[in-house]
Amino acid sequence: MKKNEKGFSLIEVVIALLLLGIIGVALLSGLATASMALAIADERATAESLARSQMEYVKNQDYKDADIYDPGPPPTGGEVTYDKITGIPDSYTIWSEDRTGQYIHLEDEVIGVPWDSQNNLPVDSDVGLQRIELVIKHNGKEIITLEDYKVDR
Repeated sequence: MKKNEKGFSLIEVVIALLLLGIIGVALLSGLATASMALAIADERATAESLARSQMEYVKNQDYKDADIYDPGPPPTGGEVTYDKITGIPDSYTIWSEDRTGQYIHLEDEVIGVPWDSQNNLPVDSDVGLQRIELVIKHNGKEIITLEDYKVDR
């Protein structure tokens, strides 16, 4: 090569490739993060939609009076069950809280617990107010919890 010819040296080419590689890795990791955030947002939106749909479905069903509380396996006396919505995606499950505070998964029903709004505790006999707490799980992982009340009107 003559002294007055212009071109790139090997070191300049290696540095340019290194910079291109660093920029490429940063871009791909940003895309991966954005993709993961989108998947999480979709999972939460689906879970929230399921929870709200289930709660509205329960509220539109006829009010059921609970029997006097009788300890035993759920659903026990002192609790009532309401039908679940249909069309729940395969990897999602709807759980509900029983009067002892444990989350129970019943195949086709959710649990309503007679409730005392003044003391914020379950009561032994139905007084016209039931607490419904739903937990939506996706692949066994708890995604969202929704609590509301059903009133005898």
